[in-house]
Amino acid sequence: MLEKILIANRGEIALRIIRTCREMGIRCAAVYAPVDRDSVHTLAADEAVALADDEPARSYLDQGAILAAARATGAQAIHPGYGFLAENADFAQACADAGLTFIGPPADALRAVGDKTEARRLASAASVPVIPGSAEPTSDPGALAAEADGIGLPVMLKAAAGGGGKGMRRVDSREELAEAVRRASNEAQSAFGDGRIYLERCIQNPRHVEVQVLADSQGRAVHLFERECSIQRRHQKIVEEAPSTALDEDLRAQICAAALRVARESGYQNAGTVEFLLEPGGAFYFMEVNARLQVEHPVTEAICGLDLVRQQIQIAAGEPLGFDQESITRRGHAIECRIYAEDPRAGFLPSPGRVLYLHAPAGPGIRFDCGVEAGSQVPVHYDPILAKLIAWGAGREAALARMARALAETAILGVDTDIELLLDIVSSETFRQGRIDTGFLERHFPDWRPDPARLDALLLGWLAAEAEGLTRAESQARQREESSVPGIDPWRTLGRWRMED
Repeated sequence: MLEKILIANRGEIALRIIRTCREMGIRCAAVYAPVDRDSVHTLAADEAVALADDEPARSYLDQGAILAAARATGAQAIHPGYGFLAENADFAQACADAGLTFIGPPADALRAVGDKTEARRLASAASVPVIPGSAEPTSDPGALAAEADGIGLPVMLKAAAGGGGKGMRRVDSREELAEAVRRASNEAQSAFGDGRIYLERCIQNPRHVEVQVLADSQGRAVHLFERECSIQRRHQKIVEEAPSTALDEDLRAQICAAALRVARESGYQNAGTVEFLLEPGGAFYFMEVNARLQVEHPVTEAICGLDLVRQQIQIAAGEPLGFDQESITRRGHAIECRIYAEDPRAGFLPSPGRVLYLHAPAGPGIRFDCGVEAGSQVPVHYDPILAKLIAWGAGREAALARMARALAETAILGVDTDIELLLDIVSSETFRQGRIDTGFLERHFPDWRPDPARLDALLLGWLAAEAEGLTRAESQARQREESSVPGIDPWRTLGRWRMED
């Protein structure tokens, strides 16, 4: 079993991994950019190593710096979380060359599925239908224009080396193609260090359904059923649930079997997600493999009773899966809402700044994976996700009721968030009936504005809490001054220490 893991990520996912490591008795080392020096994940780790810069290319995407941090801390393995280096085959190979365990697929499997056009070829070889699209990725607008002419407009531009909506653009006319290619390529380069893109025929009004898979190094692969991820903004998910309301048991069996065929065809290992687009008539098409832990993994954990991070670590350590397909069952319904620091009233523009006040929800069936606290700085350099709120219930109606209640309890002030929009989505009759697709938000909430009465209530609650907090802070400051002992390192007393440049 691994004894120490370096977490090459930040925010809520870094904290999520730390918690499972603690349960497994594994020590954790973190890395942090200057802006994250006092972040929640940095303080929660057993050790923390400073990175040189806030820019992703010189911090969380700097492979040399991450490997150096692993050597400095004596870590045996690196967990990349999601985003950044999570699907980078060269980094996985660099870990192997350095004698480190990469907690994710091996480099060969990452190369097989990480390039989206290669993954499409694998899906075809596994007799899984794929959307008509590019044979090879490129950043040449002329080559993509010729392919668009052959496929027919509209088309979707997608990043060859990543997912999560980064580098994705819909193109409806030939005139807008060149600029869309430029923007998509730049975004992909910034997010994944690879600006190549490809295109696919645009499927009209689809649902986004994905299947969670686990595969060990002994050749056993299982699925953990599906997730519905159709509620999206800018091609990025904001509400996910499991199971999907679109699938009956026959269609569920077909999609899950297709996902396993793709995993086996690629020689996949560790946790991954096979993503599909589902047409209104029931036809489904392979879209891509996300060769990493997904943001929305908690809904699968909620209905299956498994810790996916624990499974990742055990598989990476060479352990076989401790169960077979027949032993995996579903229980109840789970919904996740992603809480972002962004303004839905202004096209979901990021809202950097300092979190002034945070009130977390609680109660039966509620899980709150949060990467910030009051006083945290939300930087401009990274994805603005703050937290994930997960609600479980015995059925979908129970899960929805819990989610609405928990969202109404949640307060994050100091930066704009999408909490009020999320509450309106899960409370809407159309969503409650399960009549959704990837265009849901644009159709039903095109000019959304928050309810002023709810915002006034939040502000009054914060002012009352802030007044009480100031009084308490004054008392705590006096106590610290009176009890301070020269020469005592507060990091040592907390059982944590830093390694800084």
